[in-house]
Formats: sequence, structure tokens, C-alpha cells
Amino acid sequence: MSDNTEKDIYILAIESSCDETAAAVVKNGRCVLSNIISSQIELHKLYGGVVPEIASRKHIEKINQVIQEALDTAGMTLDDMDAIGVTYGPGLVGALLVGVAEAKAISYAKKLPLVGVHHIEGHISANYIENPDLEPPFVCLVASGGHTHLVAVRDYGKYEILGRTRDDAAGEAFDKVARAIGLGYPGGPKIDKLSKEGNPDAIAFPRAKLEDSPYDFSFSGLKSAVLNYLNGCQMKGETVNRADVAASFQKAVCDVLVEHAMLAVRDSGLDKFAIAGGVASNSTLRAALSEACRKNKIQFYHPSPILCTDNAAMIGAAAYYEYIAGRRDGLDLNAVPNLKLGER
Repeated sequence: MSDNTEKDIYILAIESSCDETAAAVVKNGRCVLSNIISSQIELHKLYGGVVPEIASRKHIEKINQVIQEALDTAGMTLDDMDAIGVTYGPGLVGALLVGVAEAKAISYAKKLPLVGVHHIEGHISANYIENPDLEPPFVCLVASGGHTHLVAVRDYGKYEILGRTRDDAAGEAFDKVARAIGLGYPGGPKIDKLSKEGNPDAIAFPRAKLEDSPYDFSFSGLKSAVLNYLNGCQMKGETVNRADVAASFQKAVCDVLVEHAMLAVRDSGLDKFAIAGGVASNSTLRAALSEACRKNKIQFYHPSPILCTDNAAMIGAAAYYEYIAGRRDGLDLNAVPNLKLGER
């Protein structure tokens, strides 16, 4: 195959980094023929968060049927695939290993090229699926349960991290605050919903600024401020307005994300900005970023909410660009739970 542009490239993608078992068939990096997600949320709700051992077992139970469903929905078989793309980090090591082992088995049995994909690169690549006009370079805010990164996407597969969280990720803070006010897991969607009934200016929660790194984030102080506020109300016997707490907390997170993102875009000299990751499906954040981009004359890109949370279509998009750049992994590919973006 001398010229990849002459032939359509079909990639079977697998994602199992946390609590979603997912498989997808993606054509030429941007056309999703199937995107099957088996979520474990209902199971982990019982424990107030993801239990790694349970997640791993569920992945083992579900992965074969999810892959078969992805192929059936696309009307294709493994023989029609050009490569296998799989998330190999970062994430829960046991969960990652299930997907990696499956991908290696298919690669070996069908003699298909294997392409390991960084989970955050997958989130960023979700933007390519619904935005055919989006090409690098651009700045992307990746906000999820495990990650909060501001990334300059220099080219396909080439990333420069401009800022990151020093402590809690944005999604982690959402989950912890949701638990504190009795909303349960997963916290992000529940706070988003409840905050619509509250006053975002009711409580003055802090916005952390890091003098030495203007693009970095810190959410642990904000989380502590919410817990202190709740404890203070309890000690004084005051009733807590949960909607006001949710709205005020959410606004504090959004204000910081928007401010740092716009600063990074302005300083980078780029006029394109994208969001990715589970927190990117938050309606208040999307609206605030959309407005900030409009004011600053920046093109704003965002995936549909279903492509913000963990899925395999985004892994297929990232795998395609790695594949045409010549990346191939051997059967020694391993799960790397703390994989850094840009590492190989």
C-alpha cells in the first residue's frame, strides 16, 4: 500500500481504561461506523465510585460481546480491518490490561497491525469526528475525572502540555463535592443538573491562582472550602441550600477553566480552541467557553456529550493518525497506568 489516501483505512478500536468497556469501528479517522459502550456506572454507584477490581472483572465479561457488536453494527468482520487501536494508558492498570490483552490477541490471530493509543490523545481526537474542518494547530482543554490539561496540539500526534492540575482533576472535585452534599456518584452530571436550581453567586468560593504557572490548575482548595462551608453550616445548625452550593462550586470551577483556557489561547497566538473529556459535557462550562470564545473571536470546537465521556470512537480517531504516521506496536505492548502525554 504505497498511498494511504487511495484506500479507506478501517480501524477496530478498544477502550477499557476505567469503567466503560467500549469498541468502535472508525473509517479514515473521522467516520464512525459503530461506537458501542457498555457502562458500569450503575454497578459502581453502590460504592460511591469506581472499584478497580470490579471494573476489571466486568471488562473481561463484556469485551468480546462489545467488540462483536461493534463489528456487527458496522456490517464488517475482523478480516475487513486494517489495524487494531487500543488504549494502553493512562488509567486503572487492571482495566487497561483487559483491553490491551484483547487487542494483542486479535492482532496476533489476524496478523493485523497494533497501535497503542494514549487515553488523553483519544479525548482530544474526539473533536475530529464531528468537526471535519478542524486541523491542528489548536489549543485543547482536557477535563475529566482523572485529568485536567491545557494542551497545544501542534500537529496530529504532537502535543505540548501548557498547563495541568497540581492536585485534584476537575472531575474528581465534582465527584467529591457531589458526595459531600449527598448527590452520590457520578457527581458531574448531578451537580450540573442541581446547579440549574441554585444561585451561582450565593457563596463566594475561592478561585486558585498559581503565580509561577498561570495555566496550571488547583482544585483541592476549592473542594476544602466547600467541605468547610458544609461543616460550618452543620455546626451552626443552619440549613444547607444544596442547589446554591452546587451552582456556586460549579461556577468557581468554570471560571478558572475558562480564564486559564483563554489566557493559553491568547498567549499561544492560535485562534482555534477545543474541549474534551467528561467534564467537557458540563452545560455551564460549554456555555461559558462558547461565550468567551465568541468575545475573543476564537473558533470553538466541542464533541457531543457521548464523545466526551470514555468511548472507543475517539481511540479509533487517534489510532488512525498514529497508524498513517507509521506507528506500530509489538506484542510486548503493556498497560502503562501513569503514561504521560507525548511519551512513547
